[in-house]
Amino acid sequence: MTLDQYKPGGTGVMATADAKGVVNTAIYAFPRRIDEQTVAWGMTARRVYQNLRENPNASYLYIEPGGGYRGFRLTLRLKELVESGPALEEVRENTRKVSSPAAADAVRALAYFTIVETRPLV
Repeated sequence: MTLDQYKPGGTGVMATADAKGVVNTAIYAFPRRIDEQTVAWGMTARRVYQNLRENPNASYLYIEPGGGYRGFRLTLRLKELVESGPALEEVRENTRKVSSPAAADAVRALAYFTIVETRPLV
């Protein structure tokens, strides 16, 4: 199973936990595919970002648009948080185009993850 077989525009949920194991979930866009084993998302300085700084493990669930239960689940491990540079600026610019200038300004980091496991949604 590859991410390329799924359509963007659905609903994604990222789950993280802090160092004490307190879990948080948040809505996240379709992942930016870097290569077969690496995905990335822009991060605001909120709970997911803070949790990843304490605990590098995360899970992501994606439900494809169009109804039904087509999608995937990813088990992830944080590889790197990039807080400056051209890749981060590209994410901010894309966010500015698809969302708003305020949303783009809120992006603080680009988080790269190694895909530990990929499973179908159901």
